[in-house]
Amino acid sequence: MQAIIPLAGKGTRVRPHTHSRPKPLLRVANRPVLSYVIEQLRAEGVDDFIFITGHLAPRIQAYMAEELPGLAVTYVEQLRQRGTADAIALAEPYVTGPILIVFVDTLFDADFSVMQRQADASGIIWAREVEDYQRYGVILTDEAGYMKQIIEKPSEPVSKLANIGLYYVKDHDLMFEGVRHVLSRDPNMGEYFLTDAFQYMIDNGARLYTAEVDGWFDCGKPETLLETNRIMLERGHGDRPDLPVSVSVDGAVAVASDAVIEESALGPNVSIASGSRIHGSRIRDTIIGRGSVIEDCDLVDSLVGDRVVLRGVRGRVSVGDDGTVEACGRAGRCSE
Repeated sequence: MQAIIPLAGKGTRVRPHTHSRPKPLLRVANRPVLSYVIEQLRAEGVDDFIFITGHLAPRIQAYMAEELPGLAVTYVEQLRQRGTADAIALAEPYVTGPILIVFVDTLFDADFSVMQRQADASGIIWAREVEDYQRYGVILTDEAGYMKQIIEKPSEPVSKLANIGLYYVKDHDLMFEGVRHVLSRDPNMGEYFLTDAFQYMIDNGARLYTAEVDGWFDCGKPETLLETNRIMLERGHGDRPDLPVSVSVDGAVAVASDAVIEESALGPNVSIASGSRIHGSRIRDTIIGRGSVIEDCDLVDSLVGDRVVLRGVRGRVSVGDDGTVEACGRAGRCSE
């Protein structure tokens, strides 16, 4: 089976980290978000991937070449980000049959067996009931669970069943017909939505079944990235080697085997990637990247990139790759 994975977004809500790293390569429990999605799809029989790339595309290709060199991946660049329908249109020349489409802003617990149970459907749209429905496209279904309509970011509570960006499309020919129809018209709210192509499918006789996921974990904002990190840690993702007696641990943490931790308190919900060094610090609800140095800090609810240096910092920070933050009073730096 094939899967299309759009990866072109700039990840503006997770800056500064996405200035130097594509959003799908942000880590939870010391693994890129993209790696969880690929692992899950391969377990379901996906052996041919179509990546729609854009922002920092060489970073995606370098990661795949290093971590999954034998995986069949076709890369297609989206030069202008005009919306999800435009991204999927670029994959059409490479699609040979029924297709999964997965947007990797989120991780999910989905039952893929519904594809067999609803074999007569033209496709499957996975969804999740939410309270903040105004942020999402919401799905209206009939009594049998088939989609009637998707409304993007409604102002009225017509439905709380949010589209999560995970789809199976059996009738791919009709979907691409719908995509071309969408692209031939004026954009909707400034962009071309793939969901409008699904509406075209329904208007032309398709039956798209709506299946609810058991879990849906957002990775698109700093606070939700940290929450997803917590969930993945509590599920046992990420290693924790033996730590020195000078290090106390509270709750679930992930520490790379070559990270050096001394005279510090970790947890709950802390990930520390390869090559980082933590000394004399308290770290809670924080993701720390590779090769970073944290000394005499007290961090909470923080995102720390690769090769970052923090000294004497207290509170919440979000520091991208290669950043340095040192508290005033250290070696007179703030008075120079």
